[in-house]
Amino acid sequence: MTAPSWLDRFRVEAPLLTAPPFLSPPESGARPAAVLILFGEGPDGPDVLLIERAAHLNKHAGQPAFPGGGIDPDDDGPVGAALREAQEETGLDPAGVDVLVTLPELYLGRSGYRITPVAAWWREPSEVSAYDPGEVAAVARVPLAELADPANRLNVRHPAGFAGPAFMVPGSRFVGANLQPRGEALLVWGFTAGLLTQVLEVGGWDRSWDTARVEDLPPEVLALAARE
Repeated sequence: MTAPSWLDRFRVEAPLLTAPPFLSPPESGARPAAVLILFGEGPDGPDVLLIERAAHLNKHAGQPAFPGGGIDPDDDGPVGAALREAQEETGLDPAGVDVLVTLPELYLGRSGYRITPVAAWWREPSEVSAYDPGEVAAVARVPLAELADPANRLNVRHPAGFAGPAFMVPGSRFVGANLQPRGEALLVWGFTAGLLTQVLEVGGWDRSWDTARVEDLPPEVLALAARE
């Protein structure tokens, strides 16, 4: 099965994205990493694979994210690293994944990573789960329409004063190792929300939303983020 036509615009325009100055990687001194933006077609239409990181981690604890991690010497560059990490974290079968494009590098300063997003089409979806509970608390296939829904979009404000885009994703989408759906909504913010915002825009899936909606980051989110 070839990639569907709804990915055509994204495939053409995503490699042309320009990183904003605060996300531009330095010339040296940052560890290379990769994340997998995996598009599929589920029962609710086009979707993207997200994970929730384990709450006990020292970095990005409890945060929703794309599968991914550091590029190891044995990896075949960003593509190999993105597929390997996704397999280790969710149990997906890379044989059913077709890489579409790689996006320009982005810099995650708090972690010291220069990250290459790798976009791919889930040609033959496989079962996924919180395959590595030491790293991953839950996984979800989140419909693009749900992310683009204006009711699920907002900006979140950090006590330090800066604000950024965020998404509210129904918690029932995220299924953990115990296979029990969760009722509460999950806040997607930070680097992942910024990248998702670009994905929606460049793919033509974005919808007009109330950009004046700003809420403070919840205390429990701040507590986890403070570990860094």
